[in-house]
Amino acid sequence: MKLLAKLEQAGTTMKWLYGIAGIVLVILLWTLLTYGAEPIVTSGILPSPIRVFWAFGELFQQNALLRNMGLSIGLNLSGYLEAILITIPVGFIIGLMKFPRFAFKIQVDAIRYIPLTAVTGLFIVWFGIDTDMKVHFLAFGILIYLLPVMVQRIDEVDDVYLKTAHTLGATDWQTIKTIYIPNVLSRLSDDLRVLTAISWTYIIVVEGINSNQGGLGALIYNVGQRQGRLDKMFALLIIIILIGVIQDRLFVRLDKSLFPHKYQAIESFQASRIRKESLVQVIFKYAVSALGWSVAAIYFLLMLVEFIPLTGGFRPLSYFFGNTTWVMHVLYMGILYISLSNWYRHRTDQIALQQAGVKTHDV
Repeated sequence: MKLLAKLEQAGTTMKWLYGIAGIVLVILLWTLLTYGAEPIVTSGILPSPIRVFWAFGELFQQNALLRNMGLSIGLNLSGYLEAILITIPVGFIIGLMKFPRFAFKIQVDAIRYIPLTAVTGLFIVWFGIDTDMKVHFLAFGILIYLLPVMVQRIDEVDDVYLKTAHTLGATDWQTIKTIYIPNVLSRLSDDLRVLTAISWTYIIVVEGINSNQGGLGALIYNVGQRQGRLDKMFALLIIIILIGVIQDRLFVRLDKSLFPHKYQAIESFQASRIRKESLVQVIFKYAVSALGWSVAAIYFLLMLVEFIPLTGGFRPLSYFFGNTTWVMHVLYMGILYISLSNWYRHRTDQIALQQAGVKTHDV
């Protein structure tokens, strides 16, 4: 067992080392292609890493990078929230009820072929050119992929669970609540992670409309295409990649909190093995936990400033997230509720185990 634990730790370390080595090789190759007075690839096609590095500082100082990042993140999460709130009830209605399924199944399968860039004009006519239009456009872009997938996930629910529920005399609502909802939503969360990259593509497209509102897409359009600053464009692309990676990791953490049954087999297997965490792992674990709660506390204080004029009328969250600030509040409260519920459940389980141990010892 100890040997397996050491091999697992070594494998994790090697993955990190390979990842870092790959990044270093890309940077070295990039430097080689752009080095010298007469580089292999000219700066008009590919700027040097040094120029891109200095472009980050210019973006912070000259182009309000943090605010534009906040506007794009708020838009992204708003579109996700709207798409999810529409997809889940509509998907269950079409997937579980006969008449809606027969009436709309073909249309649901067909909407994924709609070219979104071609309907941008329709959204402008319907909703104008402000934030509402951008949120609806992004939500529609996610929905046309997510809705057919959700109907497919409903069809993929294993019959053995349904037969067991009917055998036990479960009602239709009990079957939906205990079988369909956990199975479908836990699989749908993986599909949402896949759509992260697609959502950022649509954000860049839609933020080019009325670019005065800001956002990373508007910033790419203004400093890149208008000013011809390829170094800033590459810097912004790197930032979008980093945001996407962080967003993906946060989706994984949220997925583990919402659907722990997906990870029970892995956690049980790991718990059954003799493992001893190193000091570095323990420190990193508690540092991540402390950082998460610190961010939650800071956001709570900033949220109070939104409603109580403690800073002379300046509202930091509204400055960074614009008209999507209320969505950030909703998501924050939801995540905080999930975190506290998981902590309370874990604490209750620990107390129950301790009481059971005491009773066993007394006997």
